Amino acid sequence: MEIFCFFFAVLALLSAFHCASLVRKTKKQISEMSDALSDIKNGNGNRRILAKPHELAAPLVYQINDIVLSYESKLSAFQQMEAANKRLMTSLSHDVRTPLTTLIGYLDAVQKRIVTGSAREAYLETAQRKAHDLKAYIEVLFDWFKLNSNEFPLKTAPVEITELTRTILADWIPIFENRKTAYDISIPESPFFVLLDPEGYRRILNNLIQNTVTHSGADQITLSLCGQEQHVTIQISDNGIGIKPEHLEHIFERLYQCDHDHSPKGSGLGLSIAYQLTEKMHGKIVAESEPEKGSTFTLSFLRDSSYTLQG
Repeated sequence: MEIFCFFFAVLALLSAFHCASLVRKTKKQISEMSDALSDIKNGNGNRRILAKPHELAAPLVYQINDIVLSYESKLSAFQQMEAANKRLMTSLSHDVRTPLTTLIGYLDAVQKRIVTGSAREAYLETAQRKAHDLKAYIEVLFDWFKLNSNEFPLKTAPVEITELTRTILADWIPIFENRKTAYDISIPESPFFVLLDPEGYRRILNNLIQNTVTHSGADQITLSLCGQEQHVTIQISDNGIGIKPEHLEHIFERLYQCDHDHSPKGSGLGLSIAYQLTEKMHGKIVAESEPEKGSTFTLSFLRDSSYTLQG
């Protein structure tokens, strides 16, 4: 009985020491957590709280570290967006004001009869072109803002893509002919049903073609649509100046502009919008290019399984 009591007393004493040690470690860890959180609050997002897996506070520590990491990731994304918006607003005054000033100048010259006859007609044609360019820029700008504020409505549904593509390309044929750009359009007669948003697809195709027409310097463009077992692929190829390898990997980034000497400066938004819209419709877009030989943009969308056998 005495041995049992002695054993129990020793066990109780050891337990008390263990509890006291555990309390000291926990209090120390809580103090370290408090210091770390104060450091993080003051802007040190790289600070982390350390804990071994078996320690009592470990689950809480790991959760706090995850929250801080998530916060830093969101903060970094916000800062990048803010920097992009600042760059956009800086260039906006030039990209909108310059063509607008030019447009007003041409119209003033016509209205004040500074130019007459054939020169007057040439001024009106130039003013019209400037107005269309400005309208296209503003539309791209609005698309970009709507996409990045999640206000661009996209409703994917089975759509017959061959006829839709013909309809979109029909608007470009007069532009190709006016610019004396040779074009080859290859679209099969058989229908292909694809899961996409028609207006989103129209924006993608128009942005890609506009990019080619404006920046490639090409005198020949090829557009083709091909149906495969699970996908439909659309390719837009040109024989223009191409894209250098150091630019190619960045062309779908927001506000990225290739440094071309022989093409007008763009907004840096068109290809980014095309990429974002394609992703939102669960499609894929890739670019291939070789300097001085041309570029190819390839779109791929899922076919609707209920119509696959018909294609």
